[in-house]
Amino acid sequence: MKTGEDEHGVQSQCAAAQASLLAIIMAMPATAAMAQTDVEELIVTARKRDEALIDVPFSINALSEAKMRERGATNIEELSRNIAGFTVQNLGPGQSQVAIRGISAGQIVRDQPGVKEQVGVYLDESVISLSLFTPDIDLFDLNRVEVLRGPQGTLYGSGSLSGTVRYITNQPNTAEMEGAAEATVNSVRHGEVGGELKGMINIPLTEQAALRIVGFATDFPGFIDAVQPGGATNEDVNGGSRLGFRASLLFQPTENLTITPRIIYQTIDVDGFNRVDVYNYLGNQYTTTRPRVTLGDLEQFTQLQEKFKDEFRLGDVTVRYDFGDVALTSISTFQDRDVLVVRDATALTGSITGGSIGLPEAVFTLDAPLYDETNVKSFTQELRLASDGDGPLQWVVGGFYSNVDRDYSQILDVAGFEAATGIPTAGARAPKDALYYSTVPYKQKQYAVFGEATWTVNERLDVTAGVRYASYEENRILTFDGIFADTTIGVPGATEADDFAPRVIVAYKATDDITFNAQASKGFRLGGINDPLNRPLCSAADFATFNALSKPSFDNETVWNYEAGMKAEFAERRGSLTVAAFYSDIENLQATIDAGSCSSRVIVNVPKAKSSGLEAEFAFRLTDDFDVAASASLNSAKLKSSVNDATGAPIQGLRDGNRLPTVPKFQAAFSLNYAHELQGGWTPFANLTWQYVGDRFTQISDQENNPRTVTLFGTGAPTVSTLSFPLELPDYQVVNLRGGARFGNFEAAVFVQNLTDERALLSIDRERGLRARYGYQTNQPRTVGVTLRQTF
Repeated sequence: MKTGEDEHGVQSQCAAAQASLLAIIMAMPATAAMAQTDVEELIVTARKRDEALIDVPFSINALSEAKMRERGATNIEELSRNIAGFTVQNLGPGQSQVAIRGISAGQIVRDQPGVKEQVGVYLDESVISLSLFTPDIDLFDLNRVEVLRGPQGTLYGSGSLSGTVRYITNQPNTAEMEGAAEATVNSVRHGEVGGELKGMINIPLTEQAALRIVGFATDFPGFIDAVQPGGATNEDVNGGSRLGFRASLLFQPTENLTITPRIIYQTIDVDGFNRVDVYNYLGNQYTTTRPRVTLGDLEQFTQLQEKFKDEFRLGDVTVRYDFGDVALTSISTFQDRDVLVVRDATALTGSITGGSIGLPEAVFTLDAPLYDETNVKSFTQELRLASDGDGPLQWVVGGFYSNVDRDYSQILDVAGFEAATGIPTAGARAPKDALYYSTVPYKQKQYAVFGEATWTVNERLDVTAGVRYASYEENRILTFDGIFADTTIGVPGATEADDFAPRVIVAYKATDDITFNAQASKGFRLGGINDPLNRPLCSAADFATFNALSKPSFDNETVWNYEAGMKAEFAERRGSLTVAAFYSDIENLQATIDAGSCSSRVIVNVPKAKSSGLEAEFAFRLTDDFDVAASASLNSAKLKSSVNDATGAPIQGLRDGNRLPTVPKFQAAFSLNYAHELQGGWTPFANLTWQYVGDRFTQISDQENNPRTVTLFGTGAPTVSTLSFPLELPDYQVVNLRGGARFGNFEAAVFVQNLTDERALLSIDRERGLRARYGYQTNQPRTVGVTLRQTF
């Protein structure tokens, strides 16, 4: 544990490093060599119309597929390390949580289906975000990924409280037949060999129609070993696969009318989680009357195979009709997803049956798989009119409707429990040996109208104003049963809300190359309904505390964001620099707290919180052969009020001044790229990327009593009665290296991801207040691979 003097030294060093990085960024344009090639410039559609990235008058980052490939970004988590103010908390395959600008209420876990997302995620024009289970989209044949920072509620709705992420795919085109094929083989240190096969073909069918098909197959290499009772080890249990395709058809019957239907299918099937166990109630090094288990660097203790499976199906149709100076666009989307999570809850269940109740070993070691199933069917429709001319007034108006049916169930199946104990387990809904059983169907409807307009006052000044009005209604039916649950059969619950999301932006073009902008914008997140506490598991004290906090529903969360920024191009457009400073005022933050011995989680509203910070992104073409890019963000996100218990003491870290979780105070990335064309058509290339992520907390409460000392259960007559667990996630650095050569349309590359084999702690994984299990999710060890790519 650091002393106060040590902490001050670390903070001073961090501040010095931050100042040095920003000084380097600012100094590089003046010292770089001259060249004639511009940096990459993308066209984006962040405001529902085409415009150059540098012209968008708020903080936005966009990376092309080529840049993502150069920097070794193969998923959203790796992508986030390259973008200022953008973080992803890894909770296992397909279960990562996105945060932008420090606005995060903490880890959302599998049994909180009523919590809504804080960042909206879109695939082209179709919304795909779903709180915990935002799809892990394959990045092949994307045109770009756009990250819009700050509330985007005016154009994108309630899911975009703190920002929006948009995956933009390449569209079918009638100009020419083209295709691409890519094969990768990779090997993970301490783990398996994996690989990828990906392909794309664009086929012009007629002068008015074209078909584009993308297919992909990924074999994820496992690297976590699972120690079993008896001492055997199952190796590389977190391996798995991803299979899928996208098929889109462009049909243009007239010059003004374009119709683009599309279908997408993707399935992810993984046999375990990237979790490292430090302590497990059923397998640890302290027991004396049970076999001792000493876990290694990349090991966990399990009794059964865990599972994550996600089947994602999406069909959408985009129709655009150009009237001349006005365009009408319709986007209709249907989505169907099935998510299954199987967790080994034997340690959690054993801590109750053995640790708390004192039942014999034959009972508390019974296999206890916990099945979480989510099925989502949704339909969304957006219809909008937008100006499509060159006049001084650019505008968009539209309407949005969504209908979401989400069925969630959770079953703890402890086969043989009733026979071993004589305790009746069947309930009104729970079958025999289902100690916990719940089904919660949700129905949510949303109606919204929105509009935004930009007036070019003169050649230097633009003013933008917009607003969105949305009405929401959510209904669900609560059914909880089993001897671990507070029996609740068919009890309805409902919440509804209306909200406005305005935005005002002023952009001033000081010169042809420098633009200043300022804005005020509002974002919101719909509230929800809390589950009942598991009263049979609660101590009297915990029930009294958390029952008082566990209101039937929690309120909408809102954010008012104020920011000012600058965007500049320099050195004859060889370089670009964007800087933004922001302050976000958060009301009714939806914070997650663990309800102690109740093995439940409760959402409470913290009245006030704030997030403020600075973002900077820089790119520069040093010479014809070299270019660099850098990004950095400083963030201070804290509670500004407390939530207290009956004695006046703050509950689980909900204390004025504590940091918001999952987000580092400082994050930075640097990339150096080289490419030189030789005689004969060969072009060797190389890329080095460095990424830094500062210290974080998984939950707000982790800042209290850290390291935290917990009293162990006496099961197995342990040699110690207490253990102390650190809860701060330390900073980490990842270095990626990639190099190879291109010849015509062929490319061959070798790469090393996580060159230094950094072992990052990405989030804390715990059960029953750390007494059943303490561990963490970790990143992939050093990975070496080869990629071959052919285009035509």
